[in-house]
This record gives sequence, C-alpha cells and structure tokens, in this order.
Amino acid sequence: MLNEKLNWRYATKKMDPSRAVPQAKVDRILEAVQLAPTSSGLQPFEVIVVTNPEVKAKLRAAAWDQAQITDGSHVLVFAAWDNYTAERIDAVVAETGRQRGGVTEALTGYYDRLKGMYLPRSAEENYQHAARQAYIAFGIAVTAAAFEEVDATPMEGFDPAQVDEILGLRARGLRSVTLLPLGYRAAEGDWLQGQKKVRKPLNELVHNVA
Repeated sequence: MLNEKLNWRYATKKMDPSRAVPQAKVDRILEAVQLAPTSSGLQPFEVIVVTNPEVKAKLRAAAWDQAQITDGSHVLVFAAWDNYTAERIDAVVAETGRQRGGVTEALTGYYDRLKGMYLPRSAEENYQHAARQAYIAFGIAVTAAAFEEVDATPMEGFDPAQVDEILGLRARGLRSVTLLPLGYRAAEGDWLQGQKKVRKPLNELVHNVA
C-alpha cells in the first residue's frame, strides 16, 4: 500500500555513496513528476537532474554542506518560471492543441482570460505562484521515490542565488525552489533512521464539515 511506503520513508540524513539509484527508478520518479497536477496545466517549472560530481559538490557548498547532495547518486533541482509571459502560455496552448486534435476557440479563450489575470501581475507574484506549482510536483516526487523504495531528502536549506548561478538558471528564466537528493540510506551514521514517525493525530489534523 502507498501509505506503508510513506511510513517507510523519512528525510534521510546519511546516504550510502556506494549505492546508485538505478536509472529506471529515477525515470519513473520523473514520469510521476510529469503527471503532477498544476494550475491550468501550465507546468511552470523544470526539473534539473544533477549527477556530475563536481556540480554536486558546488550544490553541497550552496546548501549548508548537506552531505546527502554528494553522497546520493542524483539531485533533482525544482526550478520555477521567473514570470508568466504570453509566449510561455501560448506554448502551452499550442502543445495542448497538438495533442488534442487542434486549437479551439474555447481553448484560446480560456488561456486568453488567464493571460489577462497573470500578465499584469508583478514578476515576483507570478514566480511565487509558479513555485507553488513546483511544490506540488515536488511532493509527488517524494511520494514516487517512496513508492520505488528510493531514499530522498527534501531540502529548502540552500542559497537560491548560488544554486541559480551554479546551474545557469536565471539566464533560462528560472529560479530554484527546492532540492531533492536521491539515494539509499547508509547502514550507520543516520541519527533519524529507525525513529518513530511523529505526526499529528488525525483528529487534530483533519476537521470535517458535514
């Protein structure tokens, strides 16, 4: 069951550098990210998969020296659009039309209304909206990794400006949002391994309105 996998996972604190995640598992995690829901289907983010040891070392330095970045075999960097533009939204319309048999008046009308709402907003407001969409996909990636029994460490603890510079994101109209090292937990040295998962009781977390 999925819930059993979610109970198995935790934010791994020490990865085993001798074990690499098979590419097939990484591919399935990325396919799950591709299927994640986003507002109006815009998918306003990209995922950069880093395996180069030198680049990972730079990312580790930008992430408060968290060793999972270099000890894991892959690092997924979720980077959101820095702004919504007519060109970016029109590209979504064109791709939707290509896959659904043509661009219809209803389709263009919907996204024209969307442009009317998004384009007048500030770049920062639009980035924050795009970043929230990236977080949805990020959560799906964490879940998919657990389903594949791949360890992962969700990370917000890093310097976004440094990560953006290391990966050349700003030149591509992107800003880093989160990092997700993938790997396998080390047999020893992880203080969190084996600890009971602590969560709010459901009766405190969930409130029903009948």
